[in-house]
Amino acid sequence: MVIEWLTFAVDPDNRETFIRLDNEIWTAALSQYSGFISKEVWISPDLLDQVVVVIRWQTREQWKGIPQAVLDEVQERFEAAANFPHRMIDAREYQVRRYPTP
Repeated sequence: MVIEWLTFAVDPDNRETFIRLDNEIWTAALSQYSGFISKEVWISPDLLDQVVVVIRWQTREQWKGIPQAVLDEVQERFEAAANFPHRMIDAREYQVRRYPTP
């Protein structure tokens, strides 16, 4: 499994709208692709101006196999709907390793 970890800076007044739009636009689009497992949105009571998005993919190849044109189109739709300041401040990728228990 591969984890896509994204952190966004969002004004606290727009945080819930950002999360709703992300679900309606990005989650709806990504969940149509083979390899998509799940997506979570994490918010901190201490960092009101940040939203962390954690997406689980079966393989990196499936995740990276989504056509760039599709990603660009989804991003354009999201930007048109989220007409308030926001920006990605961190993007990371993790591999999940599991070891057998004795």
